[in-house]
Amino acid sequence: MLVVTAQEMREMDRLTMREYGVPGLVLMERAGAAIAATLVKTFGRAARRGVLVVAGKGNNGGDGLVVARHLKAKRIPCEVVVLARADELTQDAGENLRAYCKRQGKVFEADGSLAPLKDRLKGKALLVDAILGTGLKEEVGGIYGEAIKVMNDSGLPIVAVDVPSGLDSDRGKPLGSTVTAALTVALGFPKVGEVIYPGLSYVGELVVADIGIDPKAVQSVRPQTEVVEAYEIHRLIPKREPDTHKGTYGHLLVWAGSRGKTGAAILACRAALRVGAGLVTLAAPRSLNDIFASSMVEVMTEPLRDDGGEEPEPLSDEDWRSLLAKKNALLFGPGIGVKDSARNVLRWLLRNLDVPWVIDADGLNILAAEVQRLRSAKSPPVLTPHPGEMARLIGASAAAVNHDRVAVSRSFAREHRCYLVLKGARTVVATPEGQVFINPTGNPGMASGGMGDVLAGIVAGLLAQGFRVVDALKLGVFLHGYVGDRVAKLRGEIGMIATDVLEALPQGLKELAEGNRQSPALRFARSPGRGHGESGKRRNGDKGKSGAARSEN
Repeated sequence: MLVVTAQEMREMDRLTMREYGVPGLVLMERAGAAIAATLVKTFGRAARRGVLVVAGKGNNGGDGLVVARHLKAKRIPCEVVVLARADELTQDAGENLRAYCKRQGKVFEADGSLAPLKDRLKGKALLVDAILGTGLKEEVGGIYGEAIKVMNDSGLPIVAVDVPSGLDSDRGKPLGSTVTAALTVALGFPKVGEVIYPGLSYVGELVVADIGIDPKAVQSVRPQTEVVEAYEIHRLIPKREPDTHKGTYGHLLVWAGSRGKTGAAILACRAALRVGAGLVTLAAPRSLNDIFASSMVEVMTEPLRDDGGEEPEPLSDEDWRSLLAKKNALLFGPGIGVKDSARNVLRWLLRNLDVPWVIDADGLNILAAEVQRLRSAKSPPVLTPHPGEMARLIGASAAAVNHDRVAVSRSFAREHRCYLVLKGARTVVATPEGQVFINPTGNPGMASGGMGDVLAGIVAGLLAQGFRVVDALKLGVFLHGYVGDRVAKLRGEIGMIATDVLEALPQGLKELAEGNRQSPALRFARSPGRGHGESGKRRNGDKGKSGAARSEN
């Protein structure tokens, strides 16, 4: 499913209103109606004990006023506190304030004092956060910040309009005081900051309301960020025909392992087999061959001549041609160390390899010293860094990487013409064209050694089978996390190890192929009276006349 930035949403709003003739008031009406319907469906019993809408002066506040009017129409007790004077509201918000008052709705102005908010909280069972929208870029303070603290401290469930007030809708960062919602109704499309951490910790359940933005506006803006969903993964898993054989499913070459790090190679090779690769060959120092041959009876080995220090000797071009003959993909890096022999191998692969390939672990640490070589790679590789490895690749800190994982991933993949899998909570996949896919599966139990080796083997095993690179990455990261979630459900998160995930891969593939959708998903709501052919959203805005694109602050 598409997720959008504030700028993308502003442009789609502008086009919908100015180019395709949908008035801002109509969009606001659809938004409020959808939120009210979702609120009643989710919190019906609590809502009937009393709802308080807390509104700002922009169009997010206008949405809240529409919610209040629709709740009154449903005979649900509802009051509104506006964190401003009524004459400060934007034009569309002011129109909806008057419409609400015509229904004998009660409005209390908290202009410079929170006394009205604290007073009207008494006896309520549910709050609606309609204070700030997606245009927020500065720390929230003043009366807005104080109001948010009062709302959070009340202990009442909060329904957020479009985005929790105080949350950076692009980066998912709290900007000062931030609403902690039980339910967020994203209008039209989820915002990027709502589907990544730490934003996920503030949105609660995320429901997407289709309230109508012209499809031509979406086509014009062409958002480039998506959340991977189970139904997509179901379609990616092919059915095996009865007349196939091991050669049908590809041959993967794995260059991995060194003394003390044989486990990384073993996990990666076995993961590739567990996701269906027909053949796997491990190239590793000859002195370690007995360990590998006895540990992986299904994996072929290619013992490499090594020196007294167990470092593989350089291969000639003829050696490489022989080693790569009939191989469909390559995995380079797990447990190889960072010595000169491995550095020279990576340089050769960047210059000459013409099959899909993955660089992981020590391969990434080697690459970090000469990352500029990526841009001239004969075949663009897949890089699978964790935040620390990503930091070394860009010459920054892990904190800087995690500050904006989506932007860092997109920028690096574009600049260096590669595919990137930035691991972590909500793994991010980025392509050379600037597309980004956010993976919703996985859990903290997977924070243990060897999980990355399993993921690298999964992705490489899928590439060997002939999957398109993007499809292999989406399926690989989703499956990896899905199986981790399945193991956590059965055994718990604490104590989960990489082998647990490895052994459960076939069952996970089976469930996803059969259409199991028990994965993190989004609920969808439709504004009353909306047609099924429209895809949803309106503006994010404030400070403008009816029909103008707006950005709330």
